[in-house]
Amino acid sequence: MSGSVNKVILVGNLGDDVKMHHFDESNCLGRFPIATNEFYTTRETGERVTQTEWHNIVTRNKLAELCGKYLSKGDTVYVEGKLKTRKWDDNGNTRYSTEIHASSIQFLSTKNSSGNNVAGKEGNFTASQSSVSVASEKTSDFDQEDDTDDLPF
Repeated sequence: MSGSVNKVILVGNLGDDVKMHHFDESNCLGRFPIATNEFYTTRETGERVTQTEWHNIVTRNKLAELCGKYLSKGDTVYVEGKLKTRKWDDNGNTRYSTEIHASSIQFLSTKNSSGNNVAGKEGNFTASQSSVSVASEKTSDFDQEDDTDDLPF
């Protein structure tokens, strides 16, 4: 294989609200942590153990604006993106931070009480699209029983 792949898929819960950073009227960043949990039972004691891993998510522009508007601490999200590691010098110490730069985020939590939910459905937002769209329940034309179409065949 001559190429390589840098792709991350996560499903987790927001550990904090989205922090927005605006650079000018059209560019911004949104940052938030999500937690993923792994459960297992120990053989010795039969005790159920939970391991939580924290991930730093970075979104840009329209995707960041939508996340800032509709997401809050505790919400469940599906994130697709790529890993990026930043390196900087802090008083002579080299520091590193690994982040997931999101290209697509699907909102999995529903907002029944606050009314903030996008069109009453889960939202699916993709940064790579020229216009960000909201995914809704899709019904196939083949599943409908209506035979009143105007097709000549």
